[in-house]
Amino acid sequence: MKKNIYLPLLAIGAMAALTGCDENSWNDKLDGFDASFNPTEVKSIELTLTDADYAAIASNKVNKEIAEKNDAAQALAALSGNKYFTDKITAAEYVPAFLSSTAPYMMYTDGSSIRLTYNVSVGLPAEVTESAGAWDLSVGEDFYKDKVWESDDNYIVGFAPEKPASRYLPAAIQESVGNLAQEGQYAIISYYESEQNPIFGNVGGGDEPDPGFTLSSVISEILAGDDVVIDGVVGGACTCGFVLTDLSGTIFVYMGSGFDPATYPIGTQLHLEGTATSYKNNLQIAVGATIDVKGTQVYTFPTPTVYDGAALDAVLSRPADQLAVFGKINGKVIVSGNNINIQVAGAETAMGSIYYPTDDQRAELTDGRDINLYGWFVSISGSRYCNFIINSLESATNNAPIMRSVAAPVVTVEKNAVYYYNGSKWVVPDNFVVLNPGDYIEMGLSYISAPDSYLPIYLKQHYPYAQPDNVKYVLYNSGSNGYACAEYIYDGGKWNRFLGIETETSQFVKAEGKWMFDPNVTINLPYGKGQTASAPFYQACVDWVYENKCVPLGDTSIKSGKFWVTSYGNNDYYCGTSAYQNNVDLRAASARAQYSAGWEGYTDEEIVATMEERCDREVFPAVLSEFYPDAKPIEGLEVIYTINFYAYALLPSGSYKTLPCVARYVVTAQGQFTYLDSEWLIGQ
Repeated sequence: MKKNIYLPLLAIGAMAALTGCDENSWNDKLDGFDASFNPTEVKSIELTLTDADYAAIASNKVNKEIAEKNDAAQALAALSGNKYFTDKITAAEYVPAFLSSTAPYMMYTDGSSIRLTYNVSVGLPAEVTESAGAWDLSVGEDFYKDKVWESDDNYIVGFAPEKPASRYLPAAIQESVGNLAQEGQYAIISYYESEQNPIFGNVGGGDEPDPGFTLSSVISEILAGDDVVIDGVVGGACTCGFVLTDLSGTIFVYMGSGFDPATYPIGTQLHLEGTATSYKNNLQIAVGATIDVKGTQVYTFPTPTVYDGAALDAVLSRPADQLAVFGKINGKVIVSGNNINIQVAGAETAMGSIYYPTDDQRAELTDGRDINLYGWFVSISGSRYCNFIINSLESATNNAPIMRSVAAPVVTVEKNAVYYYNGSKWVVPDNFVVLNPGDYIEMGLSYISAPDSYLPIYLKQHYPYAQPDNVKYVLYNSGSNGYACAEYIYDGGKWNRFLGIETETSQFVKAEGKWMFDPNVTINLPYGKGQTASAPFYQACVDWVYENKCVPLGDTSIKSGKFWVTSYGNNDYYCGTSAYQNNVDLRAASARAQYSAGWEGYTDEEIVATMEERCDREVFPAVLSEFYPDAKPIEGLEVIYTINFYAYALLPSGSYKTLPCVARYVVTAQGQFTYLDSEWLIGQ
């Protein structure tokens, strides 16, 4: 499709008028406004909506009010991610408020027009077009505590097999949206989930341990070199050992590199016989201890010792052979090879360090991430690195949980789910898929800007048994514009996206200070040499005459000069169009001189009338179809294209003069124009 910009005659006059300012005019008004702060720019432009424009239309206050009245709030929100209009959210209804509130369009004055190109869905199901505007929700800690685990103490921030997410998510959504829920609306809710059930507990008080097991009170008295017998409970683990707690303290038990933290979940009761050792001035149980599992019990972590920068520096000079301490640090993750450290603000020398993390923990501890870490401080290495075994991680920006291991190896992982309100309850919609945070990590992305490069692979991996014609609606984070939804159909070998999106061009005009949708188009063709706004249209007219009238006569070059088109190739005398003078040349004598055989038997008056008729009914509508193939009729409305142009003709006074003319056409089918009426040589 050709794109052309037509500058109205009114705009030319307005620009000329603006040059006639006195020497102090710059001090009287702002650029684009008169002294009364009224806009002064009259323009006619072509514009294509950008991704940011769709987002601005979706967030526009006036548009939100319109959508609320139309029960289309989520459909409007979806525009931001989808970047296309639908039957429910039309450009005609929602673009005017955007133009009226966005510079520079808000400064254009009455008479201005914009031919706007945008995307529109064609054949996409409502599931795709509206789900991208879903509410973006998350399950809060209070919900886990009060509604899921029903305890202020024994709970995890997440679901588990004994407390499945599917049982609670509809209630969590309803609690978040309340009476705002309406039939047809979608919600995407993020939550945390563990693959194993947690074990809660209370060391040294509260709930009694399982019968037949009594915690010892020896750990606080242990010295390096002692042979020890400990009856304790596991309080945390890493990939080289675990911490063991009795009634007097907690000590690290070294098991060697490659230890599986799942071996002894938190709350496991152990009878241990081994030897204490000093490793880099830190007390621990040496490898090779004899360990017997006795049972399980509930476990409550002690109040963490908070290590700010000064406190972390201070522990570097602590006495040798200290026991493990449950603590908290806050800082920025620094990844260096296999080492993961935490830079704590205010610390001059000391740094936090992650002691033998799991792969899941490494995945969350990305370089530069600000975190709160809760865990066991077990040792110091390299004279400055304070080693912590992770119990849980939080985002330092909003304290949102990232990962917890309250019952090792119970690690909660963030997931997403999509729900649909059917008018009475929240249900899982058929064929929907929403990507989880872990999916983006696997892709090496934070959001998806090129869905077709990633989502077919994702679907192939997650649905290996898909059958031909299976459909999936995939919701994904598209970046700053939020969620988008794409429909994929399996053809038996691969997943293909059903686009169902076309570009459409419509006109918007400003009248009485407001922008409004106007499918009627006015094409202004200024006359005179060098008019770049007019020449493409007139050259298209000449080209049409050559192809449709000269070639059938045997012409082989548009510059042959043999028939209707002159040897310059830029004007014709079949209908008189000229891309040189940018007008319609109605001189009968010139028409005869160019191609006398074509005008044999015509009087001068008949030549002029015939050229006018040919412009009206043959050439102009053909060129309109070429320039505006996207023009469509609108049910219940007559869509009119008006051409303002000029003709050079002999007047009754005997003189030649260039005078304005107008021709109008009705759009009767896509890209098809039917002559309505015309007026030639206005004012003669």
